[in-house]
Amino acid sequence: MSNLSFSQLNSRGIIKISGPDKREFLQGLVSGDVNNVTANNAIWSAFLSPQGKYLYDFFVGEIDGSLALDCERERLGSFLKKLSMFKLKARVEISDETNNLSVLAAWGNGYENAIGTNSSPGASTQFGGGIAFVDPRSEKIGARIIAPEQTAVDALIAAGFTHADIGPYNRLRIALGLPDGSRDMTVDRALLLENGFEELGGVSFEKGCYIGQEVTARTRYRGLVKKRLVPVSIDGPTPEPGTPIICDEREVGEMKSSEADMGLALIRVENLNDKNPLIANGASLKPIIPDWMVIREQE
Repeated sequence: MSNLSFSQLNSRGIIKISGPDKREFLQGLVSGDVNNVTANNAIWSAFLSPQGKYLYDFFVGEIDGSLALDCERERLGSFLKKLSMFKLKARVEISDETNNLSVLAAWGNGYENAIGTNSSPGASTQFGGGIAFVDPRSEKIGARIIAPEQTAVDALIAAGFTHADIGPYNRLRIALGLPDGSRDMTVDRALLLENGFEELGGVSFEKGCYIGQEVTARTRYRGLVKKRLVPVSIDGPTPEPGTPIICDEREVGEMKSSEADMGLALIRVENLNDKNPLIANGASLKPIIPDWMVIREQE
């Protein structure tokens, strides 16, 4: 029996940016290098406040010469308005394509061969009337598909995938330490480098200016990252998102999303290896540092 699985990501929506200035327009706004987006490559990126705080994150792929932004569906309207504010005289068209394009996740051993691409993060190919690409953050989580839902489902089934519940995918995402938008990153408060954007390729330090760039660069070069979003194993009742994490009677972090016995938590760096137990509403938490994560000494 094949272990190749797929599931619709109904919490996601699509914004399309087209027109001759599309790359220059987006490049000056977001943390990732839009020039790296091609028919064969997708990226992960973020839109920040001028103070360098997280507002939106999204994946960017290319479909028929346009840029397709895979973003949170509930917050798509506000993101669309924010992008439109910066349009000015740029020759671009910005539209909500959620009624025409869906987002699906596909995972399992050999998923990249089944969709017809290599295993490099971001590797993209035409698929199901749209595109499929290896998650730019980590090839271990699988691929994302942006395409009309029915043609994508038909193509996945033809490629040997079986429809599955989203639970196992979410647990895998959490175990790998990959954030899921505003579920894990507090809007207008979170910093990119707290949430793995540097190691996971969601921010470029070579591309030049974008909104929030100065603060992000200063945070990196001055070693100002005091907290990190990390996976935690949960022993006890699953704490709700936002539950304070206590160590030695002090609050040292906050719970984020969870699935079964795994969760993500934003924890102060000095407490990641603390010998005293981390407790959240009666549950005992054990931080697990992913192999991709770099904890700098100056933090």
